Amino acid sequence: MSASGGCSIVWFRRDLRVEDNPALAAGVRAGAVVAVFIWAPEEEGHYYPGRVSRWWLKQSLQHLDSSLRSLGTALVTKRSTDSLSPLVDIVKSTGATQLFFNHLYDPISLMRDHRVKEVLTAEGIVVRSFNADLLYEPWEVHDDLGQPFSTFAPFWNKCLSMPYDPAAPLLPPKRIVSGDTSLCPSDVLVFEDESEKGSNALLSRAWAPGWSNADKALTTFINGPLIEYSVNRKKADSATTSFLSPHLHFGEVSVRKVFHLVRLKQVVWANEETEAGEESVNLFLKSIGLREYSRYTCFNHPCSHEKPLLTHLKFFPWRVDESYFKTWRQGRTGYPLVDAGMRELWATGWLHDRIRVVVSSFFVKVLQLPWRWGMKYFWDTLLDADLESDALGWQYISGTLPDGRELDRIDNPQFEGYKFDPHGEYVRRWLPELVRLPTDWIHHPWDAPESVLQAAGVELGSNYPLPIVEISTAKARLQDAILQMWGQEAASRAAMENGTEEGLGDSSESPPLIAFPRDIQMDVDTEPVRNDDNNNNTNVNANNTNLVRRYQDQMVPSITVSSFRFDEEPSMSSGTSVEDHRPHVPSNINVWAELQREAINQRAPLMARNTIGRQNIPEFIEESSRSSGGSRRERDGGLVPVWSPATSSQSEQFVGEETGLSSSSSYLARRPQPHQVVNWRQLSQTGPRGWEVDNAVQPNAIG
Repeated sequence: MSASGGCSIVWFRRDLRVEDNPALAAGVRAGAVVAVFIWAPEEEGHYYPGRVSRWWLKQSLQHLDSSLRSLGTALVTKRSTDSLSPLVDIVKSTGATQLFFNHLYDPISLMRDHRVKEVLTAEGIVVRSFNADLLYEPWEVHDDLGQPFSTFAPFWNKCLSMPYDPAAPLLPPKRIVSGDTSLCPSDVLVFEDESEKGSNALLSRAWAPGWSNADKALTTFINGPLIEYSVNRKKADSATTSFLSPHLHFGEVSVRKVFHLVRLKQVVWANEETEAGEESVNLFLKSIGLREYSRYTCFNHPCSHEKPLLTHLKFFPWRVDESYFKTWRQGRTGYPLVDAGMRELWATGWLHDRIRVVVSSFFVKVLQLPWRWGMKYFWDTLLDADLESDALGWQYISGTLPDGRELDRIDNPQFEGYKFDPHGEYVRRWLPELVRLPTDWIHHPWDAPESVLQAAGVELGSNYPLPIVEISTAKARLQDAILQMWGQEAASRAAMENGTEEGLGDSSESPPLIAFPRDIQMDVDTEPVRNDDNNNNTNVNANNTNLVRRYQDQMVPSITVSSFRFDEEPSMSSGTSVEDHRPHVPSNINVWAELQREAINQRAPLMARNTIGRQNIPEFIEESSRSSGGSRRERDGGLVPVWSPATSSQSEQFVGEETGLSSSSSYLARRPQPHQVVNWRQLSQTGPRGWEVDNAVQPNAIG
């Protein structure tokens, strides 16, 4: 028991397992345990969990509760609009004297956890937190100068050469003594409405959430597909990956356990001189490293889910075109590999990591839509939706990372199709209208002879659209946009220099932030879509802002007639339409902005002149013993992590490697301008605008 005789609260979040759970282990060591899960999605603001993500969470919580009951206790569930209030109530009703939880690293969680610690500590409650989501804490990994890394390759090399190994996975407890929960009954948590149940029922045929099922999936992968991972991972038309990312996101399996078991396999294959196995292990561990790096980046750059890390990218002129956005998400772009990927995403909540790269690259390079729109749609529709990983992936694709893909690189979906789906089986599975098209034409049907199209039953512009825009046109537009970006960046820099010379400080202003699209009906057009420059697609009837979000069974959108044409100007108007109940981007959720305003009001931001641009970020001040460059290790518990980012550093060059982030020459090497990483230390007091939504992994799933 604890020193004061009270019980301990173990607060579950994205660590839904009993194995290798440091917070649970600490609670069991302390004595009686009250296991708690609080469902407060309003705290997430714009990132309210999507339908498939909520389905997974429901199943995982049921699995966790069953496991806890078998060990001697039960999971207390609470529904609230914030996490702090029910925690305070549970402390009072149970007489708890300690709170244990595991770290999260996204900015909303950091703010919330710091506030929870402040309030409960002031009430005399001992609050301890632990690392259960990473191999190493973000403040443990730094360069020789004690500064955070700004590129992936040196970060991951440092992780692999740390003087101490990641902590060994903990065994599950044999028994849990339950605290008295008679005065804090559980609330019934509702994760789905009636319109969602039909679609959700289909998910259980392919997925088995829960920590013990995650352990089985890990064992199956290591003893099977892992050895051929380096060869098969690019195949989009077969199950060649680990499918572990949803389990990892919800904390059903420990990343430390994955790392240790894979490293053990690596030793075996090294002794057997199995070169294919060793290469596969290195590539798979790199995907683990990218997940680590996503949290590392989010911790050191807490606005990375909103703003580009390279300062000049904030001047990129994104095309704010909701008709393009709708066409992309419905899988009607006219490029078969892109459309197949978007149909699969909508139907299953899953995408192969290579297809994620293809559809996201098309989104930002060909359509030039704001990358955060795409990131938000991934968040709404993916089973493994993960804010940190998605932010890193979309920034990589958009060229907004120091080591991201080249901004001026456009991947041709036709060539990508023959690379990742050489026989066209993936396209045929998700585009039934092209099922009879020969493989020679499956990835570029617009080039097929009319006789071939007729034999296959394909009528371009009718039952399958023509490409929404030609690749050559997209390349020209992208080059124009890059030139415009450099011009605006130069003008901004000149303004700053003039302001500095006049003693006025930073005289530049960041470009207006691009908001998410409004709540609109995502309809399927039943009449031809035509170009109409006089029609403003962003002009939405005010009545639509109050639409109730509804979901029906996931279906491939019915396409009757569609006259998509090679388009020099992308503005398109929609004809008469019927409702397509796809998840849409919310605009009426203001919790995020309120959280930021509260944080700004409670903690005065540090004022400093930013030679790059003003960033409005609240400063969080924690005990001086814990900083981002510190060497302190807390294996048995420690302080709630808070932001203590390092000063800005000169950005390194972009790369365009298909396999991930590294360092190679790119278009930045041809530019004389300085390209700096945003300095998050230098903040302003100009109000809450910096917290508004800006323009929307490598979007990689683990495996």
